Amino acid sequence: MQFLVEFKSRAIKDLRSINAQDRHRIVSKIEELENDLSGNVKRLTNFSPEYGLRVGDFRVLFEVEEERVIIYRVKHRKDAYS
Repeated sequence: MQFLVEFKSRAIKDLRSINAQDRHRIVSKIEELENDLSGNVKRLTNFSPEYGLRVGDFRVLFEVEEERVIIYRVKHRKDAYS
């Protein structure tokens, strides 16, 4: 199933604060989500947004609505779930 990836403004701001090398790696992993949510994706329990993508020390927090993947935050793992 193909998904359309959308970014919330806060996620874009998070990405801008990350160094270029990590940002490039994170964006390439996010692009892989378009193809059937491939990657290191986990459904989160008792947490909103519902899904997390692991990219090294960073976590991409997102939700799936119909055929859209909505990226809410991109945070370092120590800050992602607090």
